[in-house]
Amino acid sequence: MTLSLSQLFLYASALFVLFLIPGPVWLATAARTLAHGWLAAIPLILGVALGDMLWSLLAVLGLSWIVAAYPWIMEALRWVAVGVFALMGWLLIRHADTPVSGDSRLNRPGALAGFLAGLVAILANPKAILFYAGMLPGFFDLTAVTRADIIVIAAISMGVPMVGNTGFALLVDIARRRFSSPERLARINRVAGALLILVAVVIALPSP
Repeated sequence: MTLSLSQLFLYASALFVLFLIPGPVWLATAARTLAHGWLAAIPLILGVALGDMLWSLLAVLGLSWIVAAYPWIMEALRWVAVGVFALMGWLLIRHADTPVSGDSRLNRPGALAGFLAGLVAILANPKAILFYAGMLPGFFDLTAVTRADIIVIAAISMGVPMVGNTGFALLVDIARRRFSSPERLARINRVAGALLILVAVVIALPSP
């Protein structure tokens, strides 16, 4: 494996910051948990995590041969990643008071329905692969990744949201009160936005 622990830690940290941003999956997880217990949210969580893993794999495999043929694209994509995180952070701070809206399709009853709803919610979103395609080059040199590296990247892409959402389901009563309050939602968004901008700054710094 060629990836360093610092690279993996920064990537996992960025994914965790993204998880902290309240969204429809948070609401669906909370609704399923409050209605049927935290175990009822696990299928939805697994579906979302599997979708994240598949998109990250497609992004890595699709970009690897491109940057190998055109090395200058690697540096360009690194700055795309800087722009993606900086823009996301700025938009979060600017629209910190915007309420979260849920998607009722994510809260259908039944384990299979929950799993499929979570999976389709990610796979049907073209922004997901664009996000991973714009983000991954900021963390890893895709011209040098090995099979083991790709497996680790995919595992982190799946594991971070799965662990985060499972923890959220276990603490849903406390978390639900927090993001249902407009003031606390705005505070969460501002902190997450600032952290995303910090990630952009770290990516922009020259490698040692």
